[in-house]
Amino acid sequence: MLHRIVLTAAASAAALSTAPAASAAVPAVPAVSAVPAVASAPGPVSHGTPVHARPVLMPPPARDEDSGDRLTVTVHGAGGDADGTYELRCHPSGGSHPDAAEACAELDRNTTWGKDPFAPVPPGTMCTMLYGGPATAHVTGTWAGRPVDARFDRTDGCEIARWDGLVPLLPSLGP
Repeated sequence: MLHRIVLTAAASAAALSTAPAASAAVPAVPAVSAVPAVASAPGPVSHGTPVHARPVLMPPPARDEDSGDRLTVTVHGAGGDADGTYELRCHPSGGSHPDAAEACAELDRNTTWGKDPFAPVPPGTMCTMLYGGPATAHVTGTWAGRPVDARFDRTDGCEIARWDGLVPLLPSLGP
């Protein structure tokens, strides 16, 4: 944790030392050599500082406990044993999800470059007026290095298809 704080402070100090002076009350801080100060393309930026003079801020290092794909799935209104809260870990698969290995495999199949398997139905999409029942689900956590906070229901044909596309992560409720 201390290492992350030191790196964040160093990156902040480097950013302040290369930014234009906004006020005489803020003293300049010398650049820290641990943070690279080079970007790929030279040229002006909106505030007039050339790109090559701006520092490239590095994210803090990842902790071991933050790595991996971890999701929490909460299902309501599905009926029977499908309702509840489940933990899912992938790569390797585990957790309290009833079918962790297959849920991870399905998520892997649905994860492709430029496609978010948890994305909502785009606004303006025409959907059939088909009601799939009162079931709802909330999925939170991290998948493919990105945060997930997605809600699912079965209120129309698009939402039903979105739900069914993530079975067995979400329970199968089809006919």
